[in-house]
Order: sequence, then structure tokens, then C-alpha cells
Amino acid sequence: MFGKKNYGGGVEYLIVGLGNPDRRYENTRHNCGWLAIDHIASKLGAKVNRIKYKSYVGECTVGGRRALLMKPTTYMNNSGMAVVEAMAFYKLKPENVIVIFDDVSLDVGKMRIRQKGSDGGQKGMRSIIYLSGSDAFPRIKIGIGSKPGPEWDLADWVLSRFTDSERKTLEQMFDNALEAVELMVDGKIDRAMNRFN
Repeated sequence: MFGKKNYGGGVEYLIVGLGNPDRRYENTRHNCGWLAIDHIASKLGAKVNRIKYKSYVGECTVGGRRALLMKPTTYMNNSGMAVVEAMAFYKLKPENVIVIFDDVSLDVGKMRIRQKGSDGGQKGMRSIIYLSGSDAFPRIKIGIGSKPGPEWDLADWVLSRFTDSERKTLEQMFDNALEAVELMVDGKIDRAMNRFN
């Protein structure tokens, strides 16, 4: 049985991509975390299609470690509900949970890795920090670009779709994100930061 086999063992890392489950959010800037998880899963030959911990999940091996890829379905602002539930099941510390999400302060094609810290205004990250009581989550921020002008409402901007050329740039970013994850699960977060920040 799945639960029995993995309880207290098996999965050593959670790789969580933040996003929203509704169809209208598909391929939008705000769903960059989900897009990253889909890309990583395809590269690793994993399927993120089971429903567990209020998420779509799939197991894989990354950097020689067993990991659970997660796409929380709680909507962005309640991402912590899904993450904390999975952490409790696998008895994982925040240091073993890597969170991938969008960042409007970074241009498309830029990526920033942090070992821990505040939510930086990202509401999904805020929920995870609040419900877990810790800010020690390693994270990968994927640039989605700032809004093109003052006439744009921020909510409209983050829910807009990437252009075709931006999607090509993102593919490279997601490859980099996978490489960063491999370094991070190997305890080499400093190397990942030096390489990609």
C-alpha cells in the first residue's frame, strides 16, 4: 500500500511548484511553478497525475534521491495546506522542501535561488511559511517579468500568458531549475546559487 510503504521513509524531498488548478490559469505567468514541475517531470520520466495531499503528485528520483513532485490544488493563497500535510506524512524538515514559484521582480529568463527568507510578497510562499512556522524553505524563483506599464493591473499581468518567444526562454529556465534542484538535493545549494543567481 502506498501509505504504508512510504511512511516515515522513501521520499526524502518535496519539489513543490506553486500555481492554481482552474483551467483559466493554465499557462499563465502565475502558474510558472506548475509549468516548471511539468517540465521537470517530463525530463525525469515521471507522471504528476495522482491526487494526494491536496495536490497532483508523482514520485521520481532526482540527484539520486527519492522525491515527490507536487502541484498543490488548494489555489495559490492556501499552498501551505498541501505542503504541510505532505511534510507531516513524510516527516520532512523545511530544508528538504524545495519550492518553485513566479517572481514579477525578475525578468523572464532570470532565476534566483534562496536558501530561506521572507515570502517576498508571494502569497503561496506566505501560506507555507505561516502554516509551517518556518521560513527555512529553499526556493527557486522564476522570473515572469514586471508589468509592461502603469496601466496594467498586477493581477491581470500575472494571469496573462507568455508569448511564444518567452516560452522558449522559459524552457531553458526550467532546464536550469532542474539542474539547480539536483545540486540542492545533493547539499550543494551554494553552488546552485553561484551558478544561477
